[in-house]
Amino acid sequence: MNTAGILAEDARRREARAAAEGGYDPVEGRGCCGPRELVDTPVEGLPRAFVPRAMTADPSYGSVRHDTAGWRRLRCRHDFEYWCAACVRIKHKTLGHDVPFVLNAPQRRVAAMLEADRRAGRPMRMIMLKARQWGGSTLVQMYMAWIQSCVRRNWHSLICAHVKDTAASIRGMYTKMLAAYPSELWDGDEPPRFRPFERSINVREIAGRGCRVTIGSAENQEAVRGSDYSMAHLSETAFWPATPRNSPADFIRAVCGAIALIPDSLIVMESTANGVGSYFHSEWLRCKAGDGDKHAVFVAWHEIEIYRLQPPDPEGLAASMNAYERMLWDAGLCLDQIYWYRRKRAEYADAAQMMAEFPTTDTEAFLNTGRGVFAPEAVERLRADCTVEPRRGETDGHRFRDDSLGGLRMWRDAEEGARYVAAVDIGGRSSASDWSVIAVMRRARLPGERHEVVAQWRGHTDHDLLVRHAENIARHYNRALLIIESNTLETEAGGDPNLFVLSRLAERYGNLYRREGFDTATGRRTERIGFHTNRATKALVVAELIAAVRDGSYTERDPEACNELLTYEQLPNGAYAAKCGCHDDIVMTRALALHALHAAPLCHGASIPVPPPVRW
Repeated sequence: MNTAGILAEDARRREARAAAEGGYDPVEGRGCCGPRELVDTPVEGLPRAFVPRAMTADPSYGSVRHDTAGWRRLRCRHDFEYWCAACVRIKHKTLGHDVPFVLNAPQRRVAAMLEADRRAGRPMRMIMLKARQWGGSTLVQMYMAWIQSCVRRNWHSLICAHVKDTAASIRGMYTKMLAAYPSELWDGDEPPRFRPFERSINVREIAGRGCRVTIGSAENQEAVRGSDYSMAHLSETAFWPATPRNSPADFIRAVCGAIALIPDSLIVMESTANGVGSYFHSEWLRCKAGDGDKHAVFVAWHEIEIYRLQPPDPEGLAASMNAYERMLWDAGLCLDQIYWYRRKRAEYADAAQMMAEFPTTDTEAFLNTGRGVFAPEAVERLRADCTVEPRRGETDGHRFRDDSLGGLRMWRDAEEGARYVAAVDIGGRSSASDWSVIAVMRRARLPGERHEVVAQWRGHTDHDLLVRHAENIARHYNRALLIIESNTLETEAGGDPNLFVLSRLAERYGNLYRREGFDTATGRRTERIGFHTNRATKALVVAELIAAVRDGSYTERDPEACNELLTYEQLPNGAYAAKCGCHDDIVMTRALALHALHAAPLCHGASIPVPPPVRW
C-alpha cells in the first residue's frame, strides 16, 4: 500500500475506532455486555436505558418500576458495568483526581467473559497476563466486590499476592470503594464499611453483608490455607517464590482445590510476565491451548487508550515505517498508536527491553528476559512441533508397555533401520534435587531431514537404577548409542561405587559413548565411559545446540524443553547456566545427543578433537 493509501486507511480505522469507543455508556446501557432490553426508567434525566434481561426477569422488578432508589439498587444487583459507574470511584491515571469507574475497552472485554460464565451458571476461572496501565487488578477486585456487595451474602474471598504489601494494596481499592459507596444504593443491613473479624489483622468483614475478605502472601502460605473461600484473586503469581518446602503450584492447587465448582465461584490468577519456565507460564500455555480450566486473557499495549500519540507528520511516518512497525500496521493499528510505539521505543536500548515492558503478543511478554542464550523466535518455532500428550509407560529393553504412571514418555516408537542416540543427564536422588533425564533422539536418515526427539524419561532415582533405565531404553531403540554425562558419577563422594556402576554397564551393553584422554604419567592414551563436562566441553556442546536451535536442524517434542531453552543464560563470567530457580537438565540431554550425532568430543585433558569410538 502506498503512502496515500495508508493515510486513507488510517482515517477509516480511526473513524471506526471512535465510533466503537464513543458508543459505550454504562448508565444508558449502550455497548454493555450481555443480553439487554430497552426499558422506561423512573430515574430523573434517564428516561430509557438498556438493562440486563436478568433484571426485568427478577420477581422484584414490577414493584420497583416507579421507585427510583429501588430500581437503581435492583439494577446494581444485575448490572456490573452500571454498578461500577454508579458506586465506585477511582483515581484517573492522567487527571489525578477521582472519577466514576467507567470500564475501558480491555476491562469491558474481561468483564464480558466473566459475566458470560456467571449468567450461564458456570464457575468463573481466568488466567490473565497483564500489560501495564490498563487496570486488570482493579477490574478483578471490583468484580469480586460487586458480587459480595450486591449478588451474594456470606461469600468469602481471598486476595493473595507475592508479598503481603501488594495484597494489602489491592484490598485498599475495596476499602476506598466502601468508604465512598452511595448510601441510597447500599444493599446491606448496616452502613458499608470494613470491620475487623475476630481480631485478625488479615481478615475483614463487610458490615451488613457477612462477606469476609482475607489477604495473604506466597511468603506465608500456611496463613491462608484451610479457610472457607468462594473467590480468590491470586496476584503476580509469576513472582511467587519456590522453595524446597513450598511451590507455587502446590499452594495454588491447595487454595483453588478448596473453592467449589459452583455458580458465582471465582478464581483469577493474574501476573505480569517474569520469563518462562514458571508455574504461571506453564499454566498460561496450558490454558491458552484450551487444555486448562481457565480463560487465558492477554491485553496488548495497543488496546490501552492512553498509548496513542498524534504524529506531527503522518505522511512521513507512513513512508518510514520499519519492519516491526509495518507488522503493527498490518495487524490493524492506527498511525497514532504506531507513532507512540516509535517514540517510546527510543527510550530503550534494544527492542527486547521494549517488548518486555510493552508487549504486542503474549510471546513477547514472556520471552524477553535479558541474558538468554537461545533466540526466542527460534525456540518458538521448535515449540510448534511439541505435544503434551505422548504415550506413557515403561520398557524392559524389548517392548514398550503402556502405563499412565510410567516414567517414560514416548512420542515415536523405535522404527526398523533407524539409528538413535540416548543421552543421560544425571541429577539427584531426592525430589528436592535436580532432575535426571534420559532423552532419545533419532538420527536424520537423509540430507535435509531433521533429527527428532522421540522419547524421554525424567525423574529422581538412585543412580544405579537410572543407569538401568537408560540401558533398557537404549536397547528398546535399536541398541542406541548411549552417552552419559558422567561428572556426577566420577566426582561424588566415595566415587568407586559409582564408577563401578559404569563398568558393570559396559559389561552388559557395548554401544557406549567413550571419550579418549591422555595419561601424563604413562604417556598413553586412555578411554573412559561417558562425557565429562568442564567449562571447555560445555561451551562446545552448548554452541552446537545454539546452532541447531537457530537452524531448526532437530525436531523437539517436549514443551518443557522449550521452556528450559528460554531460561538458559550466559552469566557475566561467560559460563552457561539455567536462570535462578529453573532447570537445564533437558537442555543438556539435547546438547549431548546432538554432539554425539554431529561431532567428535574433545579429548579429556587435551585441546584437539579426536575421533570417538562410536558404535552404531
